[in-house]
Amino acid sequence: MTPEGAGIAHPSQVPWRRGAGCVIVRVRITPKSSKDTIDGVEETADGPAIKARVRAVPADGAANAALMKLLADWLGVPKSNVGLAHGGKSRVKSVEITGNAEEIEARLAARLAGVV
Repeated sequence: MTPEGAGIAHPSQVPWRRGAGCVIVRVRITPKSSKDTIDGVEETADGPAIKARVRAVPADGAANAALMKLLADWLGVPKSNVGLAHGGKSRVKSVEITGNAEEIEARLAARLAGVV
């Protein structure tokens, strides 16, 4: 499935890009939320980002760990395939998801199509 199939007009408007053997996803996280959830896509200064909320507090990496678990569960990939690439102390993070890039992109597009 292409990003266009997810109702996203152009690949440059998606919150992810391909890396070497992975997909790097831009995520804007809101810690100390009432629930762990993905709320769709929002525009940030860096471009579109997946909007995620986690219950964990932003201390000692708890919110980052909760985000990795949320994304792995949401995409149906092993937690070991999801890791923080950049933005450990920032609300806007780059998350690396290793595996078959086409399959990961298809899962992202399908999951986001159901959220938007």
